[in-house]
Amino acid sequence: MSSFETIAVDIDGGILTLTLNRPDRLNAFNRAMMAEVIAALDIADADDAVRAVIVTGAGRAFCAGADLGAGGATFDYGEGSRWSDAGSPVRSDGSVDYDHEGVRDGGGLVSLRIFNCRKPVIGAINGAAVGIGVTMTLPMDIRLTSEDARFGFVFARRGIVPEAASSWFLPRLVGMPQALRWCYSGRIFDAAEALAGGLVSAVHPGDALLPAARALAHELTDESAPVSVALTRQMLWRMAGAAHPIEAHRLDSRLVWARGSSADAREGIGSFLEKRAAHFPDRVSTDTPHFARWMDDPDYA
Repeated sequence: MSSFETIAVDIDGGILTLTLNRPDRLNAFNRAMMAEVIAALDIADADDAVRAVIVTGAGRAFCAGADLGAGGATFDYGEGSRWSDAGSPVRSDGSVDYDHEGVRDGGGLVSLRIFNCRKPVIGAINGAAVGIGVTMTLPMDIRLTSEDARFGFVFARRGIVPEAASSWFLPRLVGMPQALRWCYSGRIFDAAEALAGGLVSAVHPGDALLPAARALAHELTDESAPVSVALTRQMLWRMAGAAHPIEAHRLDSRLVWARGSSADAREGIGSFLEKRAAHFPDRVSTDTPHFARWMDDPDYA
């Protein structure tokens, strides 16, 4: 297991728990945290013993947003991004190459990595989740929250705009009117409003949050084939943006064809007919069908 400075990672009972771990800074998001969250998800995807991921925060916050240690210059990247070593996107004539790697938003890199994860990802939001602290949770499959958590899409109040691909995720999760209301006002709201608005699935007392997240992780994965879960996660998320159901039909057809002759399919049917627990032999790391690669964008992932 890699050692980390801004997060903590624990694997137990098939669940990788990723804890944002800068409690003295309310787990504020910085470049190191960006890189380490991505690395932890790489570990989860590569380890076939990991069936699900839980993301939570240390101390009294989940993530209070971007680290504002640079003051008013926090989001002024000048000639280079603090998220990237790709060099300057500013051309010699002073214009900006907005397609340059150095322009990319660090929160967006984390959101895209969560989106591409092959394991279910559950957010256990234990406290303040503001700015990137809430937008990074949007590509997670299910969000649970503690009673005392607070949320805020505060970008307009900071003079910037929503990031971390939240303009794609948030309306799909809560609907356009609710997304606009929260983002326009930038106000802080409580767990009850997050539940009523569809942002989270359940509210728990603080000491019950992680046990509830672990129980949910087991419910989602204990009796399901890991490769099927990995593919289903990508199918549902990616088809949410499809222009026509024919795109889903093409993908469904390829994957049903590919998985229909698999050892997992034989075991799933056999265990059902024999009225016994299934023991799926296929592994996410080695047995994910070729067609899953069609769902990846190698140029911008």
